[in-house]
Amino acid sequence: QVQLVESGGGLVQAGGSLRLSCAASVSTFTFSAMAWYPQAPGKEREVVATLTSGGRSGYPDSVKGRFTISRDNANVYLQMNSLKPEDTAVYYCNVVQSLKLYWGQGTQVTVSS
Repeated sequence: QVQLVESGGGLVQAGGSLRLSCAASVSTFTFSAMAWYPQAPGKEREVVATLTSGGRSGYPDSVKGRFTISRDNANVYLQMNSLKPEDTAVYYCNVVQSLKLYWGQGTQVTVSS
């Protein structure tokens, strides 16, 4: 069983930066894939960053050049720069281990204009 705990969210002005962390109960090197999913009120979760065990990352055009996903042995990170009000959401960490999907509880990010 994998447990994930996100942190690092908060209130920031447009143009600012935040770094989200997702602390894992096991080594992140046991994960075949990792991702971050924001969920805004009334909307579905949409992936904004993915990372494979081989180190390949992917981003949608909406965040490309602004967001960066990375990891170390214990955490998965999301560096968010040049934040926009439309980035406001609860951000969830998601990982895959042994074909099972795990989610954290989320961390709130609010970007003011």
